[in-house]
Amino acid sequence: MAPQNLPKTFNELINNSPLPVLVDFWAEWCGPCRQVSPAVQQIAREYKGRLLTVKVNVDEKPHVAAQYQIQSIPTIMLFKNGQPIMRLTGAYPYGAIKAEIDKKLSS
Repeated sequence: MAPQNLPKTFNELINNSPLPVLVDFWAEWCGPCRQVSPAVQQIAREYKGRLLTVKVNVDEKPHVAAQYQIQSIPTIMLFKNGQPIMRLTGAYPYGAIKAEIDKKLSS
């Protein structure tokens, strides 16, 4: 399953999701974001039913980016019970992203 587009109420999504939520903050003009996108899509497929994955375009949702102090992209955050539990900034490869997710979800 590909990452879902951001619903209108981001805070409701992360606060009310029964699943942890992986958020990919990106922009169309961002080359490193395009590099990370296939890894995020693979994670979305692999963790289907265990993790909700969304993409936030920082140009379209600057208030959401500001709320989480996103100053560089790509930034990937993992939320559990509405709280951020992981933050990766930069073009991390699939294996590194997966390892961090697994570590955070097992703790």
